[in-house]
Amino acid sequence: MVEEELIEMRVASLTVDPSNGAPIVVLKDLKGEKAIPIWVGIFEAGAIAMEIEGIAAPRPLTHDLFFNTLKALDIRFTYLEIASIRNNTFYANIHLSDRFGNTVIVDSRPSDGIALALRAKAPIFVSPTVISTSKDIDIVSSLSREELEKMQEEKVKEFLDSLSPEDFGKYKM
Repeated sequence: MVEEELIEMRVASLTVDPSNGAPIVVLKDLKGEKAIPIWVGIFEAGAIAMEIEGIAAPRPLTHDLFFNTLKALDIRFTYLEIASIRNNTFYANIHLSDRFGNTVIVDSRPSDGIALALRAKAPIFVSPTVISTSKDIDIVSSLSREELEKMQEEKVKEFLDSLSPEDFGKYKM
């Protein structure tokens, strides 16, 4: 198997699928030429939105807890790799390293990996095969940068405004 050179991407927007209301994270390459949409769960979207907006929860949420645990154990979140797509489902790997240079790759849902990568200020990479296999890339590519940014601002604000303490279970925020 030939290794592909991974493409670094960033979170370009967090929006909502108009057909079903599901949150979508749009990743774009650093040149703004390639993009992929990844449908995510509501809680993962919340964790991503909070990090994008710089909103800190009064107590650590799950992604914060995991990231704080990595830091306490002196383990570095090196990067996130969106490694494959099968049956319209994305698969990701978190790449970790310790102070001795040992590396570990951990299977992850892309949404959790993105939430953690944002906290770690770590890069997100996607294989060219995943980008070309993504059936929905044309939908995202047809949107202008201004449209994506406007959607992001509106949807993040709308999403954060819609959250209530009950959305986080019995623990008060």
